[in-house]
Amino acid sequence: MNIEITKTTAPKAVPADESTLGFGRLFADHMFLMNHKNGEWGDPRIVPYENLSLSPACMALHYSQTIFEGLKAYRNQTTGGIQLFRPQENFARLNKSARRMVIPEVPEDFAISALKELIKLDEHWVPHGDGASLYIRPFIFACDPFLGVRPGAEYIFAIITSPSGPYYATGLNPVGIYVEEKYVRAVKGGPGFAKAGGNYAASLAGQIEAQKLGLAQVLWLDGIERKYIEEVGAMNIFFVINGEILTPEPQGSVLEGITRKSVLELCRKWDMKVTERPITIQEIADAYKSGALSEVFGTGTAAVISPVGLLKWGGMDMQINDNKIGEISARLYDTLTGIQYGKIDDDMNWVMSIDN
Repeated sequence: MNIEITKTTAPKAVPADESTLGFGRLFADHMFLMNHKNGEWGDPRIVPYENLSLSPACMALHYSQTIFEGLKAYRNQTTGGIQLFRPQENFARLNKSARRMVIPEVPEDFAISALKELIKLDEHWVPHGDGASLYIRPFIFACDPFLGVRPGAEYIFAIITSPSGPYYATGLNPVGIYVEEKYVRAVKGGPGFAKAGGNYAASLAGQIEAQKLGLAQVLWLDGIERKYIEEVGAMNIFFVINGEILTPEPQGSVLEGITRKSVLELCRKWDMKVTERPITIQEIADAYKSGALSEVFGTGTAAVISPVGLLKWGGMDMQINDNKIGEISARLYDTLTGIQYGKIDDDMNWVMSIDN
């Protein structure tokens, strides 16, 4: 398919001070769109970023048949070129979400090609500073006007981009996390593993509870027994106990993060002991009491590595590693960001240039 390109006639000014970019509030000049009608994808185009015109009966607004992804474009700090980090994994996961939500899959290679064309057109929107990036949001939603519970007949696949400043503007500081026991986010057999809009709406009540306690994130437990650790609202979770790196085993209710996968691959390459298995919150509390718990960290596209300094469960406050970043967390962060920004060699073959 050929991509029709319509350039904006009113380009926006790119902020000169990248420290003011924040996250998710400013959008680049263009977006990619493609429609699914009569059983096939077609009409791929890059157009000026603008509002979409939708019927009030748009099916996604009523039945939440919508999925999305999140990845970044980075400015190579050595060459100045622009590169992506494992985009194949993101579009493969988009299609995994699509299958669960009964949404037509997109051709992955074409989607990556379209993304590259979009970034080339808006390459001046990719920040130059270390730690800043162009956040990329691909998403698909049912758009036909119909009030009835069935899969949509028409869909829009879109990609928008947003320049973002450094996630850790003041340094890699540990965050506080609240273990949620009242609400649940997902259960096995449901769409918890999919990056679907409804999953995130379901997590907001717990997020509000964490904010009331002055904490940054929510750690979710399983939806049946309320004792097995699953994931944090915006990231996967890892624990270091007696030198062993533990993370919950995906069993259909946890999003399998790309950063999570990269961390597992790096740690195994470094000959560290890594285990994916069910982990109870009581086990973590016992390890903390015994002094065996040395590090806790989250992984995700936005933060890459997010060290956890406080874990609050019931009436227990677990302060991790004196509220300081741990050795493993720091090594992972330096390695992953080093590869993403071209500061160290990519011997994992994870980086893709937008020029090839």
